[in-house]
Amino acid sequence: MTGEHTDVVVVGSGFGGSVAAYRLAEAGKSVVVLERGRDYPPGSFARSPAEMSRAFWDPTERLYGLFDVWSFRGFDSVVSSGLGGGSLIYANVLLRKDERWFVDEEALPGGGYETWPVTRADLDPHYDAVEKMLGARPYPLDVPAFAATPKTHAMQDAAAELGLDWHLPPLAVSFAPDAKTGPGLGLPLTEPAYGNLHGAQRVTCRLCGECNIGCNDGAKNSLDHNYLSAAKHHGADLRTLHEVLAIRPRPEGGYEVDFVVHDPDAKTRKPPLQTISCDRLVLAAGTYGTSYLLLRDRARFPGLSDAIGTRFSGNGDLLTFLLRARDRARIRPLDASRGPVITSTIRLPDELDGVSGAGRGAYIQDGGYPGFVNWMVEEADFGHEISRMVRLALERFRAFISGAPDSRTSKELSDLIGDGALSMSSLPLLGMGRDVPDGRLRLKSGNLDVTWTAETSEAYFKRLRATMRRVAHVLGATYADNPIWFRKKIVTVHPLGGAPMGRSAGEGVCDPWGEVHGFPGLYVADGAALPGPVGANPSLTIAALADRMSTRLLENPGRAHARPARGAVNDTTSVTEDAGGSPDRTSLSFTEEMKGFYTDGENAPGPGEEAGREAGQSLGFRLTITVDDVERFLEEPEHTAQAEGWIDAAGCGGRCQVERGWFNLFSPGGAPDRRLMRYRLHFTDGTNRPRTLSGWKDIRRHPTSRLWPDTTTLYFRLLDGHVPDGGDDEAAIAGAGILHLGMDDFARQLTTFRTTGPHGPSALERFAGFFLGELWDMYRPRL
Repeated sequence: MTGEHTDVVVVGSGFGGSVAAYRLAEAGKSVVVLERGRDYPPGSFARSPAEMSRAFWDPTERLYGLFDVWSFRGFDSVVSSGLGGGSLIYANVLLRKDERWFVDEEALPGGGYETWPVTRADLDPHYDAVEKMLGARPYPLDVPAFAATPKTHAMQDAAAELGLDWHLPPLAVSFAPDAKTGPGLGLPLTEPAYGNLHGAQRVTCRLCGECNIGCNDGAKNSLDHNYLSAAKHHGADLRTLHEVLAIRPRPEGGYEVDFVVHDPDAKTRKPPLQTISCDRLVLAAGTYGTSYLLLRDRARFPGLSDAIGTRFSGNGDLLTFLLRARDRARIRPLDASRGPVITSTIRLPDELDGVSGAGRGAYIQDGGYPGFVNWMVEEADFGHEISRMVRLALERFRAFISGAPDSRTSKELSDLIGDGALSMSSLPLLGMGRDVPDGRLRLKSGNLDVTWTAETSEAYFKRLRATMRRVAHVLGATYADNPIWFRKKIVTVHPLGGAPMGRSAGEGVCDPWGEVHGFPGLYVADGAALPGPVGANPSLTIAALADRMSTRLLENPGRAHARPARGAVNDTTSVTEDAGGSPDRTSLSFTEEMKGFYTDGENAPGPGEEAGREAGQSLGFRLTITVDDVERFLEEPEHTAQAEGWIDAAGCGGRCQVERGWFNLFSPGGAPDRRLMRYRLHFTDGTNRPRTLSGWKDIRRHPTSRLWPDTTTLYFRLLDGHVPDGGDDEAAIAGAGILHLGMDDFARQLTTFRTTGPHGPSALERFAGFFLGELWDMYRPRL
């Protein structure tokens, strides 16, 4: 047992971890951030060939650098290792996920569905907060010092000629010293009140194109300059070169985390294992890191959702090149090294936007490269590189045919670069969008392996490449695919999924707020939680979800150590169950959809339905009912389960997320011959008024002919406020009506039953036996 304990451990310091660290430290929690990589003050990023050859992450080869390169059968991937995570090498773009792209049960080619249990409306206030903290501003193309950016104008011209939507996206880059001063090149920045953890002077953007290899000027508003500096100001303990190797629940509640501390100067390669315990554990080690930890330690988390490892995608990433652009007889300068890496974006519409036949939407953005070197220029001498490339290819082929993945390729790339640097003179085009999230992560021979192919996204990539060819044609350029595309292999810098969110354990690993189903106090706060592609650059959405998660965590301070007893409603019953849960516990979930009518200001459901039908005032809901522990659910008299989902009513402002919900199956009805199926759903309507839907199905000892109408008819009242159980009589009634379960909806409901845990079939059998037994007792023929 470890002697060190803290309120919160945050694993990783990227867009999820840094936001969580700041929000929780600001609220007074003791926070320890464990980051495997180094810190990178301005001026410390690699630039020379020798430095670049060591700038990779692979501790087994004594490499502790910035770039972590992975290779899988369907794609290669580049992620970051350092204080600030992916923000150290991303291209600064802060785009929100398109409102219509939050899909709900969109069918996937291989079966299953992509479902986002959050909406744009849920995230908008958190988008606002993150944009403010990161200093989001569009590229100041109208300012003389920045106006001479050829690649930006070229993209604008191409979009105009092709009739495409072009704009300047918000960027996390400082172009001006502060909010009161105009943009300028290389001007000293004014630091915020919380200071900067590096203590080094930063200056505004000099347009050097070095964003994705680390900004040595500090003009890039990476997370170390804002969220992490603010977290440290509020007392967070930021520990670099601390790599987490294992996690597990504690019997007494909370979690334990095993880690090692890397010392690049030490002679031994095996640092000693250390442990820290915490009340809450936030996993933000990135899609690969978080998924690997949960897969590796899955046996320590009995009942963990079967969705672990699923819904992987590369966010539709595609890299191509424009070569030798010409304007009539003259060379058209693109000067890809001038400006930030990305300055502008072209948006391709989606069928979800109402554009028939468009397919899946995408973005195309101008790329850039460092101004200090011409990467991959035609004049480069590839003599020494060729032999190293051949060796690398042979090693990759040997791993491929052996079937034993060695997905970490940082060491090979370090050897490939050697003492020189590959260079390029073209303008890269960066594509991303809504590819199909049907990949799966797993462990094979102890290594992380991913099953993913571009084939199921072929229509998406075909459209994206065709549009890029059109851009090349307009600019008089030669279009070139990424050299590895001939194997239908892509490079992604936006891996997503692996621990996707869902409304129940049958649908996802964590809930819509990032908390892992069945394990209170364990959160996923990075790209692993995303159930599908963002479409746009995903960093802002990951940060917004982490901000939303932090708000929820702080609003529920008692959930870290224990779970409410199954009969508890509205937190009125004491907690008794430890955070790890029972290893024999099996959960069950199903989804129910009902529709009907109601009337504002009506107290009685019957008249409310009648008047609502005449006025066309409809209301419906779709709920996922989750029974955390089937055995306990069946034993308790109230038979209480959790209800999550949405209510849809024009009179309430459209679709509203259920913030907290409860369902009771066959609870006592006040008489021996009466049972109730009760629903209590807290939500907030479109005008920010808290509401409660209090509903019931009236199950009585009736003739058999009444079984269907009784079990498919829900009477309800809408109440002002979030009304606790037992408070209906004192609450103001806002409206009333009746909902019905249609035959088609019932048939679909039967297909949604899922179990998670060691005794799924028997738990489902017991649940079905209880349900049918209660119905038989009420509706069986009597003499």
